Amino acid sequence: MTLLVTVNGALRELAAGATVASIVDELTGDRRGRGVAVALGGEVVPRGAWSSTSLSDGAEIEVVQAVQGG
Repeated sequence: MTLLVTVNGALRELAAGATVASIVDELTGDRRGRGVAVALGGEVVPRGAWSSTSLSDGAEIEVVQAVQGG
């Protein structure tokens, strides 16, 4: 079974049981998500809750990563 979610405005298909931590890992390659903030349905998800926050079909997720530059 798969989930259809929106990540940063784009539809994405994820495996059932996906969590905020798994999408952060998929997008950044770093499950700890250093320099990353996540909102689910417009609400910020605390980093400590990423691995226990399951995603459901139709979820809207925003993943923002800090970028260093000059």
